[in-house]
Amino acid sequence: MSLQPVLLVVAHGSRDPRHAATVHTLVRRVRAMRPGLRVETGFLDFNVPSVPGVLESLAAEGVREVVALPLLLTRAFHAKSDIPSVLRRAPARLRVRQADVLGPSPLLTQALERRLHEAGLSPADRSSTGVVLASAGSSDPEAIAVIAAVAREWRHTGWCAVRPAFASASLPRTEDAVRDLRELGCAKVAVAPYVLAPGFLPDRIARGAAGADVLADVLGPAPEVARVLLQRYDAARLPRVAAAGA
Repeated sequence: MSLQPVLLVVAHGSRDPRHAATVHTLVRRVRAMRPGLRVETGFLDFNVPSVPGVLESLAAEGVREVVALPLLLTRAFHAKSDIPSVLRRAPARLRVRQADVLGPSPLLTQALERRLHEAGLSPADRSSTGVVLASAGSSDPEAIAVIAAVAREWRHTGWCAVRPAFASASLPRTEDAVRDLRELGCAKVAVAPYVLAPGFLPDRIARGAAGADVLADVLGPAPEVARVLLQRYDAARLPRVAAAGA
């Protein structure tokens, strides 16, 4: 049995089948990038296997260490409350560490750029294009502040402008940010969904992008996203690595 902890990717889950399909595709990419690392997937709701079910199965197999990685872009309610609560109920013989959420990360910004280029933007469009950074939204002020900070930093890379927008819980909405960028005078307006998988809120973002010139795809299984997962996994297991080298 491998000495390295099992990586358990913790996804929210959705009634929309595209969500789970995208999560599984991302996990397959992570496995391909790190041969020999065992990677499992558990869902908080709607889909199987459930996180408690995966933890029980791993414990029954004799696994002793797990790194649980929230498949989330910001530290909002699920990362602060839901997931820790589920992990605390893991079998006592399992040592479970919760890794950090994925964002913010320069790699995620690279993934956003990848999706925009795939949707038809070229490097020559950069200075004349305004971008809407469209996230799912949250009632957590910390999460909203992170999205705003990502938008500010991304603006400094040469875009005409970058505006944050939210599909729920916060304002502005995607359509409002698109209109704002038009009024600002940007020659083109692009919407970049800052979401990991398709579903109800990403569909709302897409509807709000009706007045934009370009709508990028969700981040999904972009290679940059898979690399962030592995970075967060490695950071969570560092204490064990450091102890082994002491």
